[in-house]
This record gives sequence, structure tokens and C-alpha cells, in this order.
Amino acid sequence: MEYTPISPFMRPISHAHLRVVERPEVSVPGKPINKWELLRELSKAQAAFGVTERDLTVMQGLLSFFPDDALGGNAEMVVFPSNKAICERLNGMPCSTMRRHIARLVDAGLLMRRDSPNGKRYVRKHGEERVAFGFDLSPLYCRSEEVARAAEAVREAEDRVRRLREVVSLMRRDLAALAEFGEEIQPGLGLWDQFRDKAVLTARALRRKLTLEELSAYRTDLEALLDRARNVIDGPETEEMNTNGANTERHHHNSNEESIDLEPALEKGGAAAGAPDAKADAPGADVEEADTRRVPKIPLHLVIAGCPSLKTFYQGDIRHWHQLFDAACHVRPAMGISASAWEEAQRFMGPEQASIVVVAMLERFADIRSPGGYLRALTSKAAAGEFSCGPMVMALMSRRNAA
Repeated sequence: MEYTPISPFMRPISHAHLRVVERPEVSVPGKPINKWELLRELSKAQAAFGVTERDLTVMQGLLSFFPDDALGGNAEMVVFPSNKAICERLNGMPCSTMRRHIARLVDAGLLMRRDSPNGKRYVRKHGEERVAFGFDLSPLYCRSEEVARAAEAVREAEDRVRRLREVVSLMRRDLAALAEFGEEIQPGLGLWDQFRDKAVLTARALRRKLTLEELSAYRTDLEALLDRARNVIDGPETEEMNTNGANTERHHHNSNEESIDLEPALEKGGAAAGAPDAKADAPGADVEEADTRRVPKIPLHLVIAGCPSLKTFYQGDIRHWHQLFDAACHVRPAMGISASAWEEAQRFMGPEQASIVVVAMLERFADIRSPGGYLRALTSKAAAGEFSCGPMVMALMSRRNAA
């Protein structure tokens, strides 16, 4: 029979506690840690430790009885409030409920009971010595590095889901646009109705909270449909149309300036392409409404032609806007652009136009002192409806043609 150690008050001690007590030198951090920051990290990583929000509420109450803001140092991390005091601190939580949540924290190895011989919680001083009986917070402190790692893993997983969700949303828009374009050049094919239906069903699915696996499945399906649509549309006639369109666009935006230019809004007081839409940004706006922002008018193949440096840093194919977005997400950290600046640019420019700006900046990276600040400046102009990415790309193409 396995031996289970017990406390002086006949309560079993979990093996998680024994690991903390027997080998403190392995897990004890080397510096004090703010107790509220540690609690926030634990809240983010609560699933990894098997605790609930209510358990954390009780932990917050116990931490409030610890007089210092930081755990660690030379301070003893034992609090000794009565059950009544704890329940009052927890806005009248029933004592039985409070004890159940404390038991869960103990079982999770985040809290330890230090019972006196009679089971009471108190502190006694014998000269310079001080002996406290109550709840020991040192397990939480000793596992702070583990908590921080788990919280960071949760944030990374959330970021992967958020990024993949944006990619799927852009793919849905690509598919809908290709279906409309295909209907114009090759009318009568039932294929276009199939693509439109898939785009609509994907938009409805994106209104729900999807897992990483579900989003990956949607991405795989949409990639296959996008390749199929592109293969049907691409051909000699389409290639000729793209070439003529490129010549027209180049003639319209021809510029001899060597620097990256800004283009004001096409109409004074009007919104530039990708400017924020009040309906799209309103709380509760669904994915289909949020995707009504205008796609940049400049063709994607002109963007790729004007920004050849992108191929050096991103090896994947770029045939659709969602692939350009993925490429921009890939090169953005290496350019020194913060995540907050990137998210703000997407909000006010739209993901496609923000991606164009980033890859255009990559082409002239040596000439830009602060890429993050430069992107924020362009974002401010986009928020005011005074920016379009077209001249940036056309200036790069003109510079290449002149070289």
C-alpha cells in the first residue's frame, strides 16, 4: 500500500507539495515577484494547472492578506486569516464553497496548508523567531517560472489562431472575388456558384469561435478551391488582359520620384481604400460585414513585380491576397515592426493594403530609419482617409524600370 503523508491536523499532503518542499533549490526563483502580476499570468494559464476562475478568485483573496506586493525575498509567505475573514473578503462566499476551492488549489500544487497542532491559524513569536500557521503561498512563488512559461504558450496559441483566422477570412474574400471575376469572363459554369456558396458558408463559420484544427481544415479546403479557380481563370486571354491592365495602371500612376510617396484620398473627405468602416468596426459586427472593406485596386501581380525583395525572405507562392498577408506577417518581425503597429495598420488600412505597405517598405528598407514609426505615420493618414498604397508600388516599379 502506498504511504500518504499527512499534516499535523490529519489532512493528506499532495505529492506536488512534497516536490516543492523537498527540492526548493530546483524551482525557487531568484528574485521577488509581484503577486498580482503572477496571479494574472496564472489566470492566463489556468487550464494548464487545472484551476477555474472561481479558484483564482479565492487565491486572489488569500493574496490580499499578504502584506507585501511581492512574493519572495526574505519574507515568510504564510497568511493566517480565519474562514470568516476569507469569506468576507470574497464578498460573502459560503464557507463550504470557499473550502472546496482552497482544496482545489492545494491539489493543484499552488497552495499549501501549514496546520497548527489544534488546526487553528495564527502566528507566534519566540524572541526573534516567528512561527506562522495558515496557508503557505510559497508553492505559487516556487512555480512562478512554470506559470510564466504556460501563460506564454497560451498567448502563442491564441496568436496562431488569430493569425490563421485572418488568413481564412482573406481566402474567403479571394474565393468570392474570383467567383465574380470568373462569372464575367467565363459565364455559365456551375463552378462559380460552388465557389460562392463555399465563401458564404465560410463567412458564417467565422462568426463562431473556431479551434486551430477547424481553421486549418478550412484553410486546406479554401486553398484547393482557390488553386482550382485560378487554374480555370488563367489562360492566354486572361494573361493579355492583365498585361493591358498593367500598362494602363503604369501610365496612370507614372512617377519619377525616387522616394516612397503617399497618395491622398481620391475624393476630398472620402475614405481611401482600406480606411476604417464604422459599420465594420462596430461592436458585434460579424465577419461578413467586417470584410466589406474595399480590396486595393492595384493588381496583386503588380505588387509582386514591384517588390522582388520579398522572394528573398519568403519562399512560398503568392498568387492570392491571403498569401501576401502571410508573407507580410512573416517579414514584419524581422523589419522591427511591433505587433501593435501591425495590428493598428490592419485595422485602418485593411489587411491587404497593410500587407502591400509592409512589402513595399521591405523593398526600400535601407532608406527607412524607423519602419515601425513609418508604418504608424501611414496608418494615421489612412485613418484620416488620406492614404492609398497605389503610388508606393508604382514608384517602386518606375524606379526599377529606370535602373
